[in-house]
This record gives sequence, C-alpha cells and structure tokens, in this order.
Amino acid sequence: MKKERTITVVPALKSKIQKAEEAVGQRLRVAAYARVSTEQDEQESSYEAQVDFYTRHIQSNPNWEFVGVFADRGITGTNTKNRESFNRMISLALEGGIDLILTKSISRFARNTVDTLQTVRELKGVGVEVVFEKENLHTLDPKCEVMLAIMSSLAQEESRSISENVRWGQQKSMRDGKVFLPYKHFLGYKKGADGYPEIVEEEAAIVRQIYDMFLSGKSIRHIADYLTEQGVPTPTGKSRWPVSTVENILRNEKYKGEALLQKSYTVDYLSKKTRKNDGELPQYHIENSHEPIISPEIFDLVQKRLEHRRGYKARFRDNSPLSNKLICADCGGFYGHKVWHNRENTKRYDIWYCNRRYAGAEKCKTPILREIEIEMAFERICQELGIRGGQSHENLWNEMVEVVMVYPDRRLIFHMIDGREAEVII
Repeated sequence: MKKERTITVVPALKSKIQKAEEAVGQRLRVAAYARVSTEQDEQESSYEAQVDFYTRHIQSNPNWEFVGVFADRGITGTNTKNRESFNRMISLALEGGIDLILTKSISRFARNTVDTLQTVRELKGVGVEVVFEKENLHTLDPKCEVMLAIMSSLAQEESRSISENVRWGQQKSMRDGKVFLPYKHFLGYKKGADGYPEIVEEEAAIVRQIYDMFLSGKSIRHIADYLTEQGVPTPTGKSRWPVSTVENILRNEKYKGEALLQKSYTVDYLSKKTRKNDGELPQYHIENSHEPIISPEIFDLVQKRLEHRRGYKARFRDNSPLSNKLICADCGGFYGHKVWHNRENTKRYDIWYCNRRYAGAEKCKTPILREIEIEMAFERICQELGIRGGQSHENLWNEMVEVVMVYPDRRLIFHMIDGREAEVII
C-alpha cells in the first residue's frame, strides 16, 4: 500500500536586518555612500553636506552602529571601476562588515544600469540592504528590482544626455576659440579675470629655465634631476620630476601663446575612455590665443631638436659614440658622419658636419670637423676634468658625454652626464 505523502512547510529565514531589529542589544551596522562628480566649489559644499548629514543621521539612531561614510569626490558615476571608496565599501559589505547602506539616490550610487543591478544583487545575496532615499527603494523588498531597473535606466539616460550637452558645449567653445587649461596642474598660467590664461611669473621663470637648459645642451633627464635636486615642485605639487613632465612642457604649444584643441576625445560616456585624436574628430588651432611665456622662435627650435633626438637612430649612423651627440649651435641640427677620400694619396677621413649644412639657402656657419680632432678634444677635456679610468675611449665617451655644442668659431662645449661643462677650441 502506498504511503500518504506529507508536506511540511519550513518558515523562511529572517534577514540579517530583521534579526538585528528583533534581537535585544544587537545593532545594525550601517554605512552611507556619498559622491559628487566634479570638484567645483558648489559641488564641494554638496559633498561636505552629504558626509555631515549621514554621519549625524546614523549616529543619532540608537539601533544603528555607525560604520562610516564612504565618499568619492570628483569621480564620475557612470562606472564603478575608479571609485576607491565605493569599492572599499562594497568589499567590506560582502565580507560581512556592513548590514545596511544608505545613499541619497540611484544617480549617486551609479548611473550605469548594469553596475547598479549587479552590485545590488551581490549585496542582496549576502543579506545587505541598500536604501535609496530619494526614490524610497529598499533593495530587500521583492518588488524593488523592477523599479530599480527602470529608475537606473532613467539615471543612465540622464547621464548620456548630460554628457552630450557637455560635449556640445565643449565643441562650441572650441569653435569660438576659447582656451581652457587644467590650471591646478599647469605650470606658468592661472585663470585670468577675463577667463583667459594669465601668466604666473614665478612659475613662468621655471618654464623658461627648462627651455634654456635644453637649448644649452642639457638632456631632459638632466633637467628633471636638477629640478628635483633644487626642490622645485612639479605642476602637480610633487617633489620628483619625471622625464615625461619635462618633455610635456617642452612640447606644449600653449607656452608659445597658441592652442591646439581636441588632441584627444572621450570614446563614450559610460567607459570614459579617452583616445588620441588621429583624425577621427576635427581639431582647432588657435594662434595668439593668450600671452606666451616662450617666443615662437625658441619653441620651434626646441621642437626641431626634440625631433632630431627622437628619430636619430633611423637617420644617423648609430655604431659610433659620436652619433646624436654633436649639435650645431647655428641651426640646432645634429652633426652626421661622412667619409672623405683624398684623391691624391687615397687616404680616408672620417668627418662630421651639420646634417642641415646644405639644406637651406645659407649653409650653417659651424665647421666641418675631423673625427680625430673631436677625439683629441675629448682627451683634453678628460685631462682638465681629471677623468681617469681603464675604459676604452668609446666606453668613456658613452658614459661621460651627454651632448657637445659646436660653434662657428670651432669652439666645442662638452656637457657631461654628471652636469659638468668644459670648453675647448680646436
């Protein structure tokens, strides 16, 4: 005979929040999340107000244990990857350190529907509730997810609309020739009363020094090390100067009073990824956009020397220690290697002269030098500086010499890697 089937109902387990509310002496561990997406003054006050409000609100409830207010300032809400405080809060909640999270609205939490739903589901899976106060949504409510999906989509659409409006405004400003600089991180300028860049003389002196040192033959590495040793703060206020920072200053056209706008662009409003503009979008070149710190002539000369240094391996003989070391003081070009043959005695001479010597209407005034003359000059310099060692001439040159400036009067100024200088006439 078949036994009668019986069914027993097992009551649903109470959530952590319900248990904490019913337990005597047990308090909910509560945190809050606050965020503003810009660092403007009015947003700064909003940020401080959110932090203060939630701190007081949580601490005033006797049934709540204050965990903290996790806040991100000046960070976009369209994705959660770069929000340090947000990610730290979620990790703590998933590890069991938070029972309840309060936040002002869905748009403060995330404007990306996928991120919002995924994060809420992860928290819900471990019994952590999120309360969106503006929308009056509690994520442990079974009916919440549908409303959350709808409202998250609206927040994401709002973000897209804002992004499009901002992009349109930026394009309009560029077409109108307006120049905006990241003044907090830009050496030499501040925002003037008329909205245009205004020179800060104390910082401009540093910029001019960088250009002067480079044109005198100093390497970018040497300039960076010198500024660090002198205790000059970087544009971002740091103590150590990276080589890239010095090179960016040497290459930035804004120091000659011009501006090339839209060098890069944002791929999409969700990822916020930026790419170099290689022709995908129009660029806007504005001449005489603001007062220059560096004259156009000096700036252009620096660009030529930078290009020479960057591409020398493809243009010059690189199996000689002299390659990319000798610089023409007349035009700024590099000296290149050539071989002369004496027709009378069939002797071979290694000679060096400016690669641009015959490029212009007037040839450079700097002399043609025999390689043996340069070697002898280097030996004299080593004696004057007290440089000794068992190394070969070539190895010693590579380890000691940064660049050599060649002048029309056959004067050579050696700029050594250790910062010393020495002059010799050949």
